[in-house]
Amino acid sequence: MQLSPKIRNAIALASLCVSANALAEPAKIGMITTLSGGGASLGIDIRDGFELALKERNNQLGGIDVDMIIVDDGRKVDNAKQIARRMVERDQVDIMTGIVWSNLAMAVIPSVTADGTIYISPNAGPSLLAGKRCHPNYFNVAWQNDNLHEAMGQYVSDKGYNKVYLIAPNYPAGKDALAGFKRFYKGQIAGEVYTKLGQVDYAAEIANLRAENPDAVFFFLPGGMGINFTKQYAQAGLKESIPLFGPAFSFDEGILKAVGDAAIDTMNTSQYSHDLDNSANKAFVAKFMETYGRKPSLYASQGYDAALLLDSAFRAVGSDYKNREKFRAALAKADFSSVRGDFRFGPNQHPIQSIYVRKVVREGDSVTNQLVGTVFTQHQDAYASECKMK
Repeated sequence: MQLSPKIRNAIALASLCVSANALAEPAKIGMITTLSGGGASLGIDIRDGFELALKERNNQLGGIDVDMIIVDDGRKVDNAKQIARRMVERDQVDIMTGIVWSNLAMAVIPSVTADGTIYISPNAGPSLLAGKRCHPNYFNVAWQNDNLHEAMGQYVSDKGYNKVYLIAPNYPAGKDALAGFKRFYKGQIAGEVYTKLGQVDYAAEIANLRAENPDAVFFFLPGGMGINFTKQYAQAGLKESIPLFGPAFSFDEGILKAVGDAAIDTMNTSQYSHDLDNSANKAFVAKFMETYGRKPSLYASQGYDAALLLDSAFRAVGSDYKNREKFRAALAKADFSSVRGDFRFGPNQHPIQSIYVRKVVREGDSVTNQLVGTVFTQHQDAYASECKMK
C-alpha cells in the first residue's frame, strides 16, 4: 500500500521523537515518604499508587526512563531534611515527591524548591505553601489541607447540627483542618481541642466532650490516631447519641479495615472515592486491586495521579525535561485523566476540584466507603489569592 507523503512525514517525526526520548538521560525522581512507624500505611499507599503507574508504563513516564529513589522518613522531620539534602546534592534528582505530613513538608519543600528542584506533593498541602510561600517549583496534586474539612463544615451545617465539638492533632495540618471546618460551619463550637501528634489514648478528650454535650463531633486524626479514637469513641457508648463526622483521612480503607463496625454510618468528605463513576477510576481500581489485593485509598489515588501528572509533562516536553520553565508549563496544564474526575490547577498550583461526601458501610465481609453525594463542585482553596508567584 502506498503511503501519502503526509503520513510518511508523521511516521518519521514520531520515530524521531521516540529515538530522542530513548536516548534521553533517565529522569531521577526522589520519593521521601513514611514507610515505617505510625502512619506508615499512608506512605505505603502513596508509593504503591505511584509505582503502579510506573509499572503500567514499563518504568517510563511520557516515554522517558525513570530512576526512582524511595526512602523512608519514619515520620521524623530531621530524617526528611537529611534525605532531601542527600537527594538534591548527591543524587541530583530532577523531581521530588512523597511526603505525607505537613510538618515534614514545611521542613523540606521550601528549601528544595528554592534550590531549583521541582516538588510534586501527593498529600500534604499546608496553607503557607498554598498562599504566601507558594513557589513556581511546587505543585500539589492532592488538595490544600483545609479543603476536605471545609466541605464537612458545609455538610454539617446543611444537616442542621448547631453545636459541634472539634478535635485535631497539634501540627500544621491539624490547625488547617479546624480552620477549614470553621470557615464553612455556621453553628456553635462546643469545644476545640488539639491533641499530641501520634497520641494513642483519647480517654480524657472523650470525657471532656461528653461533658460539653455537643450534638456532633468533627475530628481529624489520620492514620493510627483515627483508628484509636474511633474505637474508643464507640466503646464509650457515644456513637449513637453524638454522631461522628470527619475527613477521609480518618476513614480511608486501611483505617476502616482496622476499625471495623465501630465506623459504620459515619460520614466523611473526600476528593476521591473508589466507587467514582469514571473510566479512569474504574481502570485504576481494578488494576490496583489486582496488583495489591486491596481497594485503593485516597492516598493511593493521589500517588497514582502524581505519576500521571508527571507522565503528561514528560510526554509534552520529551528529552527537554531538564528545561525547568518548559517542564513547569507542561505540569501546569494538568493534561491527564485524573481518577477523581475533573481536575485542574488554580493560580497557586493547587487543585480546583469537586469534593464528595461518603458513608461508611458494611459490604460483604468488609467495611468500606460508599459515595453519597457532592458537597462542592470545582472548589478552590482559600489561600490562592495570597499566592504571588515570583
